[in-house]
Amino acid sequence: MAGAMTATVRRFDTLDALSRAAADELGELIRAAVAARGTCSIALSGGSTPERLFRLLAQRGRRDVPWEHVDLWWGDERPVPPDHAESNYRMAREALIEPLGLDAARVHRIAAELEPETAARSYETALVTALGSPPTFDIVLLGLGPDGHTASLFPDSPALDDTTRWVVANPVTSPLVHGASTRTTLTAPVINAARHVRFLVAGADKATALAQVLEGSPDPRHYPAQLVAPRAGDLAWLIDDTAAAKLRGAA
Repeated sequence: MAGAMTATVRRFDTLDALSRAAADELGELIRAAVAARGTCSIALSGGSTPERLFRLLAQRGRRDVPWEHVDLWWGDERPVPPDHAESNYRMAREALIEPLGLDAARVHRIAAELEPETAARSYETALVTALGSPPTFDIVLLGLGPDGHTASLFPDSPALDDTTRWVVANPVTSPLVHGASTRTTLTAPVINAARHVRFLVAGADKATALAQVLEGSPDPRHYPAQLVAPRAGDLAWLIDDTAAAKLRGAA
């Protein structure tokens, strides 16, 4: 994939080991960003893998991470209100934000209960106001779907071709969204403007997609995660053994 030669792949025996390493590194990156610029902006992802990370960070408390200087954003959101069971914001609120008592003024959720294009335009405006154009995140956390999607950049979806917007309403047709849906998502150009991008990938259902993204021929229309290739930042994949099962030399 584009940028694959500069990507680091770190493999762990279990999801717990992956999550502990991710928590350690996230703390280091936050401290470094705050030391350098006085603040740290993070785009969070949804799903079960980051939830384990969030709960671990919450368990560690606020003693060694300067959370009072951290702004939380989101990489994508489902078209649901913030209290919905499928809301990425709700998951982070319950696993991370409320347990740590984070300042609501530094939590910037996507208003996905609005009409999708309205939600996307509003979020893009907020991002540009806070982080410039293109918005420059300190850290972007991403997952990988079994179909090769990341954020809500799904195979063959319109957002894959967008090079002028930072946030879009992306119409998606996929069994993973139970048919058709319009999701609000960051585009590849803003992800690639970040200082640090970290994929967290765990589970046997990700093995085929992970092998295609990391080792297959360039085919971002079918494996959109291949679009992620930071221009100046660094990219690392933190994967567990089950997700790595189909990589060359994995056995």
